[in-house]
Amino acid sequence: MNLIIFIFCVLYFILAFRRLDWAVMFLIMTLPSYLIRFSVFGIPFTLLEAMILISFGTWFLRHTKFKEFIKGKYGWKDLKKSREKRTRYPFGVELILLLIISYIAVAVSGFSESALGIWKAYFFEPALFFILVLNVFGNRDAKKSPQPPFTKGGNKILWSLAISALAVSLFAIYQKFTGAFIFNEFWAAEETRRVTSFFGYPNAVGLYLAPIVMVLFGWLVGKLRITNYELRINFKLLFVSLSIVLSLLSIYFAKSEGALIGAVAGLVVFGLLAGKKARWATVGIVIFATASIMAFTPAREYAVNKILLRDLSGQIRKAQWVETWEMLKDGNIITGSGLTNYKNAIKPYHQEGIFVRDYNDPDWHKKTVFNEEFRNKVWQPTEIYLYPHNIFLNFLVELGIAGMFLFIWIIVKYFVIGMKLITNYELRITNNKFLIIGLICAMVVMVVHGLVDVPYFKNDLAVMFWVLIAMMSLINLKLKDDFRK
Repeated sequence: MNLIIFIFCVLYFILAFRRLDWAVMFLIMTLPSYLIRFSVFGIPFTLLEAMILISFGTWFLRHTKFKEFIKGKYGWKDLKKSREKRTRYPFGVELILLLIISYIAVAVSGFSESALGIWKAYFFEPALFFILVLNVFGNRDAKKSPQPPFTKGGNKILWSLAISALAVSLFAIYQKFTGAFIFNEFWAAEETRRVTSFFGYPNAVGLYLAPIVMVLFGWLVGKLRITNYELRINFKLLFVSLSIVLSLLSIYFAKSEGALIGAVAGLVVFGLLAGKKARWATVGIVIFATASIMAFTPAREYAVNKILLRDLSGQIRKAQWVETWEMLKDGNIITGSGLTNYKNAIKPYHQEGIFVRDYNDPDWHKKTVFNEEFRNKVWQPTEIYLYPHNIFLNFLVELGIAGMFLFIWIIVKYFVIGMKLITNYELRITNNKFLIIGLICAMVVMVVHGLVDVPYFKNDLAVMFWVLIAMMSLINLKLKDDFRK
């Protein structure tokens, strides 16, 4: 196995050396490759990490002045002059602060091997990849005309995401109809089947695909607007459409309710931002759908139970959040529990289980107190999870209060940039308007789904988060350069 990985890394280095853009595209297409794990001199790595380090190292050695600097032909004065000619990295300050805060979180965990491994996989290497994407698919030299971010360069990112989503979806749909490669017996059973695709659990399918769906949807709408909805066979549009449809089917077959709700929220936001006609149509659809749900009792009860977290998973989440908050209040609100230390920190506060409440039974509490048989029937054991399953609590326990507020700032800044792009420069970016809306909605999906799940603390999701930031940054940089001209 290690020999195969070594050969792959050599071939990937050759690809990066000859065509760095293809290497980065391949990396984006194979984000789930983090599932392939190995070690180098006792240090754990994933194949995804290896590709990030190889591609970034190749770029750094070949496309910077590092060689000249080592040979003494390029000094600090030259570096200063070069920096004056270049545009600053978008989110550069935030990225530096994130690396510092996350490393402090490693210190809080006592510099454990697991904390250091998570730091490099979820923070350091995604930061490298963010820098790599900006430099490979954009041109930071302000005096030169930058490569149009979403003609050649940016389209490569989008095609990579589309291919990746299609591959993940096709495998998930194959699992749906065969039950193969689902290694949990309950999920594999036909009557309770939930697909997992390449991942180890169903919700990972929704966490991965739902944001990509919104980006591709925005790209597709923009392409259709350009072609004026011409009814002709277009392989590219068909391919993107197929990726979107199969991704949504895969999320449905995974029964990832958080992802589906996030996708619905993303589509609503898309409609509100797409234009006046779309806005009114969206408002009408939302009113009609809400009225229909309220009028149909089973649908109303289902919606209320989901929104108020009254179902089994919702009650488990609420119990987990209560435990987490008790742990944080007990001297951990500033620093959090430390990177990867949540499971240890929460143990003294963890309840072995909960009594699952039936909100339609007015005598539920009385039965639970006085009827032992009923009490045993509604008792649900609960496990300790890796994270609290809430986007704000996730960052709070892992990085402390500074890390949580920093990520809120990054997300808000991302939204602000996107809104400025589709309002202030709308006439200048007609071709990119819907793609920008798709990027906004992808982050909406992450936040909404993140209210009950973990949309960042996973190798592929951490990289995808910074790919979204990089795509928005590329468009913003291009428009600033155009404006200066």
